[in-house]
Amino acid sequence: MSNPQELAATRREEDELDRAYDELERAAPDRLARMIARVRRPAARLVRIPVGVLCIIGSFFWFLPVLGLWFLPLGLLLIAQDVRFLRRPVGRLTLYLLDRWAHVHQWWIRRRARAKARKRAS
Repeated sequence: MSNPQELAATRREEDELDRAYDELERAAPDRLARMIARVRRPAARLVRIPVGVLCIIGSFFWFLPVLGLWFLPLGLLLIAQDVRFLRRPVGRLTLYLLDRWAHVHQWWIRRRARAKARKRAS
């Protein structure tokens, strides 16, 4: 039988990654959210691991027009679903990046609103 501390740690890791996936699904458009939900299923493991590895390899060719460094977090996110020691750091990183994105998005909305107000005032 497993150690209770190991079980608690595993649940925490899964919770962070699951929470990150849930946040991604909420923030994504419907079509992308459905794709994320499909990739999370256990049956998608045969697709998730090779695509994750290809994304990580593709991130090393960041200087090419289509590929980029954004492939690295995508690949890690795909692989973290199946690789236990990556679940917690990738979950935390994803939650952090989603939080930063929300702040930048709000800043951009406020900036555009101020620019429109100045343009009307002129």
